[in-house]
Order: sequence, then C-alpha cells, then structure tokens
Amino acid sequence: MHCSKNRLARIFIPFLAAAGAAYAGNVAAQQSALDEVVVTAQKRTETLTEIPMSVTVLGGDLLERQRVEDFQDLVTVVPGFSINSNTAGVSRITLRGINTGGVASTVGVYVNDVPFGSSSGLANAAILSGDFDTFDLERIEVLRGPQGTLYGASSLGGVLKYVTRKPSTEAFEVRGQVSVETVKGGDLGYSARGVVNVPVTETLALRATGFYRFDDGFIDSIGNNPIPSLLDPTVNVVNGTRVEEDFNSTDVYGGRVAALFQPVENLSIDLAAQFQNIEADSSAIVDADPVTLKPLNRKDVRSRYHKDPSDIEYRLYSATIDWDLGFATFQSVTSYSEFEHKFTADMAANTQLGLPLAPAATLFFGDPVARPLSVIQRQETSTDKLTQEFRLVSAENDTLEWLLGVYYTDEDSAIAPQEILAVEAGTDIIATDIPALAAGTLNSDYEEIAVFGNATWHITSRLDLSFGARYSDNDQSANQTLEGALLGGAAAFQDAKSSESPFTWSVSPRFEVTENTSVYGRVATGYRPGGPNVLPVGAPPGTPASYDSDELTSYEIGVKTGNASGTFALDVTAFYLDWDDIQLFANVNGIGINANGGTAVSKGFEFAAMAMPVEGLTLSFSGAYVDAYLTQNTDPIVGGLDGDPLPYVPEWSFSMGGDYEWAVRGDATAWVGGNVGYTGDRTADFDNRAPDGSLREVDSYVTVNLRAGVSFGRWSLEVYGKNLLNEEGINDIVAEGVLPNGAVGLGLIRPRTIGVSLGATF
Repeated sequence: MHCSKNRLARIFIPFLAAAGAAYAGNVAAQQSALDEVVVTAQKRTETLTEIPMSVTVLGGDLLERQRVEDFQDLVTVVPGFSINSNTAGVSRITLRGINTGGVASTVGVYVNDVPFGSSSGLANAAILSGDFDTFDLERIEVLRGPQGTLYGASSLGGVLKYVTRKPSTEAFEVRGQVSVETVKGGDLGYSARGVVNVPVTETLALRATGFYRFDDGFIDSIGNNPIPSLLDPTVNVVNGTRVEEDFNSTDVYGGRVAALFQPVENLSIDLAAQFQNIEADSSAIVDADPVTLKPLNRKDVRSRYHKDPSDIEYRLYSATIDWDLGFATFQSVTSYSEFEHKFTADMAANTQLGLPLAPAATLFFGDPVARPLSVIQRQETSTDKLTQEFRLVSAENDTLEWLLGVYYTDEDSAIAPQEILAVEAGTDIIATDIPALAAGTLNSDYEEIAVFGNATWHITSRLDLSFGARYSDNDQSANQTLEGALLGGAAAFQDAKSSESPFTWSVSPRFEVTENTSVYGRVATGYRPGGPNVLPVGAPPGTPASYDSDELTSYEIGVKTGNASGTFALDVTAFYLDWDDIQLFANVNGIGINANGGTAVSKGFEFAAMAMPVEGLTLSFSGAYVDAYLTQNTDPIVGGLDGDPLPYVPEWSFSMGGDYEWAVRGDATAWVGGNVGYTGDRTADFDNRAPDGSLREVDSYVTVNLRAGVSFGRWSLEVYGKNLLNEEGINDIVAEGVLPNGAVGLGLIRPRTIGVSLGATF
C-alpha cells in the first residue's frame, strides 16, 4: 500500500459514522477503533477512502446506540435513502431516486456476501426487500449505484449490505439487552436481545444471536353506532366494520448461528444460518381525505372490516471459504435462502372488483337464499434461491490489484395461491359453498451465470484507475393458471420463456490532491433483468410477450477531505443518472404484467460531515438533494407523464446529530445524544392523482430522537425517545377504491416512542 493511502485511511475513516452521530467511546478510543475498521464494498478488504464511489458505512455500535432497527430508522441516517411502505417488512427501498413503482428491485440487499431476494420481476422483489434486524452487526454498508459490475442484477440504485460479526477464537463473550417502551396511541412494547461467543478451541469458534421485539399497535377501528356481528356477537360491526384498538401490532424475532473454523493460518471456513420472522397484525394505514390528505378522525383510525395480517419468513444458509494462496486469495461463497410472505387483504370496500361485494350486498351464485357476504384476498409469495460465487482476489500490490469472479444462481419463485374469496359478512369465515371469485398461480424459474472482473492500476503514488466489467446470461420461464368469475373463467399459460445477456462496466479514476484530500470520478452501468410475460385471456394485440432489461448509466464525481488530526472530515458527491427502457408495471384485463417504456434521469448530490471539536464530543451533518423525474411519457395504462417526479423520492433530506460522553466515577461513563432528521415532500405513484389531475404530494416531516445513559462495569442503563415531536410522516398513499367512504389511505411512520433499556456484558 502507498504511504499516502495509509495517511488518508486515518483521515477519512470517521466517515464510517458521518451519516449519523458517531459513537465509539472516548475520542482516543474512538480514533483507534475507527482506524481499524475496513469495508468490503468492492469484495476485497479496503479502507473506506480507497473506494472511488459514494459509500455510507454505519458501525454496529452506532446502530445499537441510535436504535437503528429497520429500514425506517435508516431513512434519517443514510443520505439519499428513501422508503415506500405501509406494512412491517413490506417495503420498497430507493437510493438516488431510482423508483418507478415496478415489480423488480432497484437496490440489492446482501447479508455479508449472500444476495437476498429474487432477481426477477415475477416475485414482487421490489416491495419485499430484506429488512433484517441490526443486532450484533459489524456494520451496514450502503453502496450507491449502479453496482452492476461486482453485484450484478437489480442494483441500479445501489446495494445495502449487512455485515455480521464473526465468531472469535480470542475470548468468551455473553451480552444481552432488554427494553420496554410505550408508543403514542398504543400500549407497551418490549424487546430482548442476546449474543454468546464461544471459542471452542484455538481453531474453532461459535457465535449465536437471538432477538425478539414486540411493537404495540397505534391504529384503531372505531365504527359508528356499533351493532353485534351477524355470526359473532363478541365483535361489534357497522355494516361489517370491526371495532378494536391498536390492531397494527408487530412481532419481529429471529436469530443467527455461525461457526468459524481455521484449521491452518491461511485458511478459514465460515458457516452461518440465519432466520427472521416479521408478523404484522395489520398495516399502518389510516383513513384520510382524498383532497387534503388529512386523517378523517382526531386519532389514527382505519375502518377495517376483516383481519389483514402479514407474515414474513427469512431463512439464509451460507458457507464461505477464504484460502490465502500467497499471490492471491481464493474465495468461495455458497448460499441457499428461502423467503415467504403470506398476507390477507381486506377487500370489503374495494370498488375495483366489478361486483357488488361490499358488506350487506347480496350475492346469489345460484343460491336461492340470499345472505350478506363480504370479500378478502389471500396471497403467498415465495422464493427459493441457490447461489455460488467463486472469486480470486490478488494480494495488495503497489502497481496492480485485481479480482476475477464467476457467479451462478438458480431461483424458484411462486405467487401461489393468489385468491379472492367470499366470506360471511362481519366475520373472517370463508363461504365454502361459493367458489373462489378469482384464483391464480404464477410459478417462475430464473437461472443466471455471470463472469466479472475488477482491477485497480496505481499509475503513480497519487493516481489510481479502477475499471471493471461483467457479462451475464440468464434464462427464465414462467407458467400461470387463472380461474374464477372475476377473471372470466379458467385459463392456463405454460412455459413462457425469455433469455438475455446483459453487459455492464465501470471506470473510476482517483487522485490524491494532498495527503488529506482526494477526488474521484466514476462512470458505471447497471441493469434489471427482463423476463417473460404470461398474458391474460383477451390481451389486446401488441401486448408484449416478454419485457427487456432496463439500463442505467451513472456519472459521478466526488471529493473527500479532512484535517491531519482526523477530527474533521467532509465527503461530497455529485451524480447524474440516465435511465432507459424503464421497467413498469401495467394491468391488462385485471392481470398485472411487466413492460418497458420511457426514460428518466436523477441528478443531485450527497454530503456527509463529521467533527470531534473536543474530547468526547462528536458532531455530524449529512444530507442529499435528488431531482428525479420522467423524461418521456409512459404507456397510458401506467399513467406517467413527461416531467413527473419519480414516486416517493424526497427532493431534500438531511440529518444532523451529536453525541457526548464523559467519565462519571471510576470506570463509569455517561452519555447523551440525539439526531434530527428531515424528509422532504414526495409525490405518489403515477396512477395516484388528485381530483385536479396532479400527482398526490405528501408533506415533509421532521423526526427528533434523543437518548441518554450510563454504563458502570458490566451494566448499562439507557433512556431513549424516537419521533419525539410525534410527526405523522407519510410513507405511502393508497388511492381511492380500496377504503370505505371514498377515503384514501396514508401509511404512517411510528408515532412518538419512549423507552428504557438495560444491558449487560459478561
């Protein structure tokens, strides 16, 4: 490594926490810890400053101290990161504004080097990103995109990477934490987390982590002049409306077991198994006026006719081999993952079905005795994914460093069953004598093989040039069955197929202006795979039998600077993204298909600054400006117009915060900290327009989080508050036609939450 690089490593590593008030002990301990932190964003171990791209890294201590537990918490600490969600675990995440509401993901999610979720556009991957719990992580790395060269498909906007703590052979460790909290409009929630590390021998270590979190609900269904249900007198209903409190509670639980085996000095084998469940009793949607977007009631209320739970399961298994051959390191990553999402949707008030299925309506279906009926939707989405990646990574070299790799994935996905069912009004009892109003299955296979490479040429001691390329080949097939009165009868579509061979590349020069300042540029491409369409009966001529990859080219420049002591650092990046053949979701005869159409751009800048002005005090300020919009009309069925902003992307977002720690007595320390996050105005999807034809727009919101605590010996005690101003931030808008009384639905962030936690380490 060049001497100047080592110098810069000390200066810039504080950016690991610049996006949100760093904490890692006192200044001396913090500087030491930061100097030791490395990242694997480019699939080799490097200091953050050596990477010629925009990367935010959040250390595990910061995540725990700021109680960053899920995607919503990341919004306020990662510049340019936005979310569109109304149900726990069902989230569309966006980086740099790359979102048009399609089915395939634009941000890749990884756990260590294991990709999670479907690569195709046939398994709802865009809204089912892996929202993993953050306990016992080494760090989170956010790589802004595109990342098509090293990470391949569906990383147009970037990559979100969870890096777990590995087992250690050095010491036995037991650590745990319990918390109790209360939420505005609801009751108590609680959580428990623990980890144990066991060095079995000098060459073998085990690490096990477990967690459970219960978030109490805060939304009520209040009804109006309630009367007993026709079939269940314990449930009050109004034309089928339930009367209940706090019905959107969520349970999140899971764990991870890992083993590290190092039989010889230059060989390590990592085995890991991880699972997580997210069980939401309902979504966080409330009834709102379609014009003003203000809640229809004085408190958070939704008129709910039927239970609408959502259950998500993650299962990941991996084996990683790291073998140092001297001239290079051979790495093998083998993984198998399972994803499953089951949900029930309340369709009682849905006016888009084409039949009179609202509560108290009469359906006959050949039955001479009429009775009141209602309707629900049930659906299950799943993906089983097998991956294998081999890499050969060169040793550090003053002239040329390189990486070569081969990647393979085989994915089986299904949306089955997907059905709309009649139920007895005022209950969740399925009317078994009435056939499914609509039923369908969609099974798909995705197989890909890719070869890729990356290299960095150290032209001089101050000038580097990084470049890379990836060639992929994928084959897909799908089949679908449909039946039911709403779909015009039974139909089957077998073996729709597609194949394609995308090519992506990147070029990144980097120049060290001084020992403390470097500048870089980057041009890179990315893509999402195309695929087959299974067309519905009576699809009009010209409906595409397949859809193509969309492509994105990024132009980026950045500067990283700081002072010689490492107590100040600044990182600024400007970008321009050109997006072609955008994949869009369309509805044909009641069946969703994928299509290409239109172009878009996203341009803006991100920044992160960190300062440690006095011992024990860390200050940070970060943010992003994103101007993302269509540059062509989409197909009329999608509804996008030239100039429309891309959906749910705030133009401005920023976070500022600070933490201060000081010695109290003996080995006891105390700390206080907080951060303020701003999320700007956003627009809804292209087909979600106000009565005047303009895209619906949601207001900005500000979140304020505070924390204070003390640690003494093995114990720590902390009090915290999240969203202390009780802002009703909106993450989603559900258009008219789904909720009763012509209301639209607002997906809200969690209200003011105040809690206390107790931790112990042994």
